[in-house]
This record gives sequence, C-alpha cells and structure tokens, in this order.
Amino acid sequence: MEKNEENEIRTEEEINLELSRKLIQRPGTSRRLGLLRLDYTFSVIVPCLMAIYLNNYVLWNYLDILVGFTLYAITGNTLNDVIDMRDPNDLETKKRTEGYHWKEILVVSLVGFIFGSMFFVRTIIENWINGVILVLIIGMVVLYCLKKDIPIINQILLGISHVFLPYIMIKIDAGGDPLMNSWEWFAMLTFFTFAFSGQIVHEVIDGDAITKFSPKVQQFLIIFSSLSTIFVSIIGVILTEDLYLLPFVIIPLGSIYTFRRPTKSTKGVKDVGIILGNVILIYFLVLILRNMLVL
Repeated sequence: MEKNEENEIRTEEEINLELSRKLIQRPGTSRRLGLLRLDYTFSVIVPCLMAIYLNNYVLWNYLDILVGFTLYAITGNTLNDVIDMRDPNDLETKKRTEGYHWKEILVVSLVGFIFGSMFFVRTIIENWINGVILVLIIGMVVLYCLKKDIPIINQILLGISHVFLPYIMIKIDAGGDPLMNSWEWFAMLTFFTFAFSGQIVHEVIDGDAITKFSPKVQQFLIIFSSLSTIFVSIIGVILTEDLYLLPFVIIPLGSIYTFRRPTKSTKGVKDVGIILGNVILIYFLVLILRNMLVL
C-alpha cells in the first residue's frame, strides 16, 4: 500500500516537473515574472500589513515602505538564485534561470536593491533607527542566502528579518512605541510560528537544509510548530478580541493532516502554501481598507 502511494507521488511529481519545465521554457512575460518570483513577496509584506491593521494606521502613509520591501523581496529572490544556480542538484532553480547568466540575474538583484533603498530614504531621514533596522534586515537576508544550509537557524533568521523587524519599522515610522504590548506580541508570534512552520514545509518538499534530519524529526518539527501556531493564535484572538485572526487557528490543521505520517509530500503542497500566503496578504489588505472607510 505504501509503495503504491510512493509510486503515485513520484508519478505526480514527474508530471508537475514536466509541466514546470515547459512553462519555464516558454518565452515571454510569464518567464520574466517567474524569475522575479513576485508570489513570494507576501512573506515580508504581510507583517507590515499586520502592523497597519492592528494599530489602525492609514495604508497610504506607508506605501513607500511597502513598495521598498517588495523590491527588496525581488532582490533577495534573485540573489538567492545567483547562489543556488551554481548547485547542479538544484533542478528547480536551474530550470527557472535557464537561459540567463548569473551576472544578468545579479544585475536584476542590484537594480531592485537600489530602487528599493530609495523608497526607505524618507523613513530613515525621519527616524534614523529605521536605517539601523534596515541594515540588520539586509545583513540577515544575505547571511541566510549564504548559510541557508544550517537548519532551524536559517528559519530564525528569516523570521526575524521578514516578520519582526518590518513590523517594528512600520510602528516606528508611525511615531508609535516600538516596544509591543502583550496582545501585539501574541499577534506577531502567531504569524512568526505560522511562517516558521510554512518554511519548514517548504524546505522538506524542496529537499533543503531541514532534510538533514530524519523524516520523523521533520514530521515532529512541522507538527510541533503547527500546534504552537494554534496555541499562540488562540491566545492572540482572546487578547486582541479580534475574530479576524481566527484563520491562523484553523490553517495549521492542514499541515498536521498532510504530514500525519513521515512521508515525502508533493510539490503541490508548496504551491498551495504560496497561494495561501497571497490570500492572507489580500485578506489583511481588505481589512485595512475597510477600517479606513469606517474611520
């Protein structure tokens, strides 16, 4: 029975890889946008939107920071590809960057960094501490790209640089106290644990650093982080009295079910996670716009 399931998974993976190869080789706009991986930008934009939503800020006042982080996400994605494309075993990156020289992708990364940095000029002039935080974010992302083969540590680097620090930057830019109160901490921990478990799933499927552990350890980490997300989310909903945070209580159940056995999952699970991240981005964006209309 288990062999049949493994064969079915392998068959599905082969079909997905073949379709992916055909799509990536297809010339035109879709291939160029695929190189930027814009669908990954939610990871750094959602924490900013959470800060705006939880504190009832006006979205337009932080548009430059949001766009700046979007361009920085492109910088991080392309820099990551520059490093990964030298690994002959990384087939996904190899297919995505097929036809490009690493120097060309590096130029895209540098352009994104330069223009993205310009969007942070205003907040740095008004709040010099945001310049320090931005340097920390850049340093952590570069360190992750260079040392992402270290399991767990790389997840913490991503969590701090993509979740906590952007959230604090928005609060400082708004003139608020960067030291979050108890309900804010639980709201942030909710998304941190959610992002942490999602990144572990991502690495398990891609065969990255976390796969240095045995399948049972991988399964334990996913289930433990998912249960932690549920626990922290429940406390967050109680403290904030905000029912709109309830999805974070329910969503981790999907990861627990998918990895209920220590078996290899399909690439489709990763794609569902990326789609889910973008749904969360739209979710908070709509909540913010609704609050602005009410206020």
